[in-house]
Amino acid sequence: MLLGGSAVLALGTAVAIFRPTSATRAAEGTFEVTLTDAEWHKRLNDKQYAVLREEATETPGSSPLLYEHRAGTFHCAGCDLALFDSATKFESGTGWPSFYQPLENAVGETTDTSFGMTRTEVHCRRCGGHLGHVFDDGPPPTGLRYCMNGLALTFTPSNA
Repeated sequence: MLLGGSAVLALGTAVAIFRPTSATRAAEGTFEVTLTDAEWHKRLNDKQYAVLREEATETPGSSPLLYEHRAGTFHCAGCDLALFDSATKFESGTGWPSFYQPLENAVGETTDTSFGMTRTEVHCRRCGGHLGHVFDDGPPPTGLRYCMNGLALTFTPSNA
């Protein structure tokens, strides 16, 4: 049991050391909104910072946005870019807010090979903040499931 725990710890450490984070990508100047680490810490709470800048994952079922069903728009918690229309949100049963399509020119994607698997990571195209991952097991019309961390999002209800 101790040996298995040590292996998991070593794997996690290796992933943290060798995998570039959103903060690293942002520092490379590839995004419109770039802030220093101190500025991100000032703008975000600790949990948001861990998700958006260090690519952490929130506990499934913990986000109030999982249960948000009003008409409106989901925005990046880091830079307030509109990312998803509520009309594209669906109940995936995964424990994270899920959408079948982002707004046009809202997100970017990179290959994530952490934890011995290949996934498509989704980030805010304006600030590089880590949002979650996209999978090909979603509903029509796209067949995609954008599985997002609620901590990476804010919600603005429609006026109507």
